[in-house]
Amino acid sequence: MRDITFAKGHGTRNDFVVFTDQAGMLDLDPVEVRFLCDRRGGVGADGLLRAVRGKHIPEWDGDPDAWFMDYRNADGSVAEMCGNGVRVFVRYLYESGLVNDREIEIGTRAGARHAVLLPDERVRVEMGPVRVHDGALAPTVPITVADDGRGPRTWQAQPVDVGNPHAVSFTDDIGVLDLTRQPTWPVGEFPHGVNAEFVRIMDEGHVGMRVYERGVGETESCGTGTVAVAAATATRLGLGIGPEERRIRVDVPGGVVVVGLSRASADAPVTATLTGPAQLVYRGSIVIPDLA
Repeated sequence: MRDITFAKGHGTRNDFVVFTDQAGMLDLDPVEVRFLCDRRGGVGADGLLRAVRGKHIPEWDGDPDAWFMDYRNADGSVAEMCGNGVRVFVRYLYESGLVNDREIEIGTRAGARHAVLLPDERVRVEMGPVRVHDGALAPTVPITVADDGRGPRTWQAQPVDVGNPHAVSFTDDIGVLDLTRQPTWPVGEFPHGVNAEFVRIMDEGHVGMRVYERGVGETESCGTGTVAVAAATATRLGLGIGPEERRIRVDVPGGVVVVGLSRASADAPVTATLTGPAQLVYRGSIVIPDLA
């Protein structure tokens, strides 16, 4: 058994257990992560964020003293990046006195990320490049949702890379989709799983979204998913992306975020920012039993 002192936080109701492991001594195994994220037997969360120094992460080749966001899905699997999680992580570092500046550079498995705590208490994160795959490079992939009373439904989903994999489908019927079960796709596609987003376009600067997150299930928000959706929407509508940031509002069941898309030149990759709320709602401690 071991004790964990933690905080619970959320970004647009995508919720996380967060704890500090400065010395790298509390690398939890998947069974322990599942226990903590269990909504009946544990704390309850969509994922777990471990604040650890970069030098304790073998695959991290950046600043060894940087705070690294070691992110795990609720099923215990490791994920590269989490857009809502990184905002909660930054809020946790600041409110816990682990950093003093409101501008913070942190490490993730998708690379370094720069974040700013804004005066209105939202957090703005530079999410790095976002790549929409289309044409011969990576054709659309059929995504099927289980029977919602009208039979299974299939869309041609747009693959998008935000440091982690996404498949974006456009439909006006997002409110009636049955996302209690994982959508399916052809064998061989997305071998490591995928976050499946379903999008309704309101106008060129405003969309609504629901998401089934790999390793979790349907969540009320997915930060990297909102970035993927904004980029796929811009591609679908033929919106030009240039040096001046184009902003797209994304409504999710848990609230609202704003994605900014820009590129330095026509040959440069599109990069994204994500701005939205992040709150810590309580702190506590829990004993993790021997679960082996």
